[in-house]
Amino acid sequence: MSWEKKEFLYEGKAKKVWSTERDGFYVIEYKDDLTAFNAQKKATMEGKGQLNNEISAHLLAYLASRNIETHFVERIDERKQAVKAVSIIPLEVVVRNIATGSLCKRLGIKEGLEFPRPLLELYLKNDALDDPLVTEDHALLFGWASEEDLKIIRAISFKVNELLKELFRKRSIVLVDFKLEFGRTGEGRLVLADEISPDTCRFWDSSTGNRLDKDRFRKDLGDVLGAYREIWRRLSAKEE
Repeated sequence: MSWEKKEFLYEGKAKKVWSTERDGFYVIEYKDDLTAFNAQKKATMEGKGQLNNEISAHLLAYLASRNIETHFVERIDERKQAVKAVSIIPLEVVVRNIATGSLCKRLGIKEGLEFPRPLLELYLKNDALDDPLVTEDHALLFGWASEEDLKIIRAISFKVNELLKELFRKRSIVLVDFKLEFGRTGEGRLVLADEISPDTCRFWDSSTGNRLDKDRFRKDLGDVLGAYREIWRRLSAKEE
């Protein structure tokens, strides 16, 4: 299927977006840029965009096969995807299974603490404000989401967590936490959007505890692309 880019719409930290000749569909191109700490730390690594495109396409297709509706249509080439056009809900949804990162810093929680159930947090998508943590009441009062939206977001997020934890467990990877975004289609349906990749998830090797995600860039651990390649190698390998 041919997807011809039409009008350039938007460039974010990790992707570019175009409209297409087909009404209701966009083309997304993954960039080689790496950013951390709200883009205060930046780098470019050749091949990173291709890896995230492959990984995210694989995971979104996997979720779709498990009845999670997403914006993903198909992978076009090494860097590009076709997706449904959606209006993004201005909330980042973070699901945490193990304590690490900003949670430990904010609350003094010991890193590595496993939770008896997943923790869901909401952050306002606003770079100028450093994507602050918000409550469901904030989302309701300021019109960022409705009660029904939040109910759907919570249910889908926890289902995604279950599915991805099991998928990665079989590949000797611990899903520590991850970020999701949601968008509304032209028909008004709320669907999973954006990407799922080592940029937006924390992955730990289940045997060694080695980081296999963007924390290698955040913490100057080195071999960032090697970690991304390892995630793709394990995901794309045939199950025995």
